[in-house]
Amino acid sequence: MFTLPSITRGSRLAAGVALAAAAALALSACGGGSGTGTPGASGSGGGGGGGEKIAVTLITKTSTNPFFIAMQEGAKKAGADNGVTITTAAGKADGDETTQIAAIEAAVARGDKGILITPATDGVNPAIEAARSAGLFVIALDTPPNPPSTVDITFATDNFKAGELIGKWTAGTLAGKKANIALLDLFNDKVASVDYNRDQGFLTGMGIDVKDKNKNGDEAPSGKYTGGNGGDYTIVCHEPTQGAQDTGKTAMENCLSKSKDINVVYTINEPSAAGAAEALQAGGVKATIVSVDGGCTPGIVLVKDGTVGATSQQYPVKMAEIGMEAIKKMIDTNGAEGKPQNSPGLDFQDAGVALVTDKPVEGVESITSAEAEKVCWGGN
Repeated sequence: MFTLPSITRGSRLAAGVALAAAAALALSACGGGSGTGTPGASGSGGGGGGGEKIAVTLITKTSTNPFFIAMQEGAKKAGADNGVTITTAAGKADGDETTQIAAIEAAVARGDKGILITPATDGVNPAIEAARSAGLFVIALDTPPNPPSTVDITFATDNFKAGELIGKWTAGTLAGKKANIALLDLFNDKVASVDYNRDQGFLTGMGIDVKDKNKNGDEAPSGKYTGGNGGDYTIVCHEPTQGAQDTGKTAMENCLSKSKDINVVYTINEPSAAGAAEALQAGGVKATIVSVDGGCTPGIVLVKDGTVGATSQQYPVKMAEIGMEAIKKMIDTNGAEGKPQNSPGLDFQDAGVALVTDKPVEGVESITSAEAEKVCWGGN
């Protein structure tokens, strides 16, 4: 059982957003140390006594999303526990391949032994492959690359299952009513597995034929959903959010310009869900919002106050901890003991996922927001 302490919570959307912003600012300020010259990079010394430290770089998609802030803090603690010196780097925004590639190249030039990375897109694959050719071990967190063999191993949420859970919950909640669906995705100009897996998982959970599970937007724009009691559906829009609150709001506004009948909103993550909620409120439209992340803030706050109906909770601190332990072992043995194994039937090792809602649906396993608070982010 994970035992992260609970985070102070509010009762309104504004409170959740404010808490997320405060957390981002406070934790970002906790970095420091020796910079590498790479945009978004900072150094963090490992603990554990004498001897030469092993150097590893953690590269996340951003350093502002609370999900990645938690991952950075988890990696720093795990690095200290394992005698590893951690350098952190992050993209300027979700999908920023250029900064991630520069951070990978800096890790190689610096003589690091390994890299932990949440790949922005498959566009960083050549840089990862070059790092491995140079002798570095590379582990992906949160987002499996395509192909999975690009890295030594991935520790991630089963993002398809995460989407499927909120899709099943949504279908059950509709109780046969027509679903007018807004899909607020990550990108419309880049390909990332986390993007299509969550989107396609959601539609599959709803009982909508997605045709190709590795491609967003090829499903029929209208038809029947078979989840829950079944009913009619129309997909009003696919809009990119870049995983951020302001662009989530813009995406929702674009969807509302097409139809005010939207009653179901799927969002790629909780910052985009918060933005969507702002747009819906401003437009006077009531809709059920579902999302993925399950963060202490804004995620659980948004579920508690009813802004988000259900979210799938991930465990980024756990990913960082097991990723750090694995890469330390691989470095210590020069890979002689072999890399960790994938979970059965998956091309990554599953870090777990749980549906969080205070309005449970029969037949869909879930935990309450109060239960989710006790384990949010998944630290030991």
